[in-house]
Amino acid sequence: MSAFKNPPSLDRLVSALRVLPGVGPKSASRMAYHLLQRDKAGAERLARALDHALTELGQCACCNTFSETPLCALCADSSRDPSTLCVVEMPADVMTLEHTEGYQGRYFVLMGRLSPLDGIGPRDLPLEKLVAQADNGAVREVILATNFTAEGEATAHVLSTLLKPYGLQISRIARGMPVGGELEHTDLGTLVQALVERRQWEAGED
Repeated sequence: MSAFKNPPSLDRLVSALRVLPGVGPKSASRMAYHLLQRDKAGAERLARALDHALTELGQCACCNTFSETPLCALCADSSRDPSTLCVVEMPADVMTLEHTEGYQGRYFVLMGRLSPLDGIGPRDLPLEKLVAQADNGAVREVILATNFTAEGEATAHVLSTLLKPYGLQISRIARGMPVGGELEHTDLGTLVQALVERRQWEAGED
């Protein structure tokens, strides 16, 4: 039996790369070998960018997305409509909706979704911060724009139940979105239609 082992630093790199979603041992090894063997300059850029992001990025005090300043650019924009608050799962969803140019309100980013199988429950989402933003006196409608996956639907159900006592209109983006689909991978025309055709929504509805 061979006694060969990778250098500890290489093993640590492979292990670190495996934290990325969808990256298994073989993919992580290929990435590590590529960075070290063929693209050391790229590896250095990656290391610097990651270090800079970890140092400089925080979360917006209002919408909870990543930001280098206390308020992100969208929350600092006084031209945005403060009466609507669109709740999404991730920052990428904000960018996708912004590209449609069909929504001019404000956002709240959950930075995740309920997923019991992954051990993510209501306590792991910033629900108190969401309630504070929704009940700020200016918001009249909350648009639930979580994905149409099982986890996204469960998250929308919990959010609707949570926000209902505050007398807000609760809407769900229309099912122009494909069932099982994610905002990031949906064409812009479908997203615009889903926003335009949003409807009032109660937890437990089909």
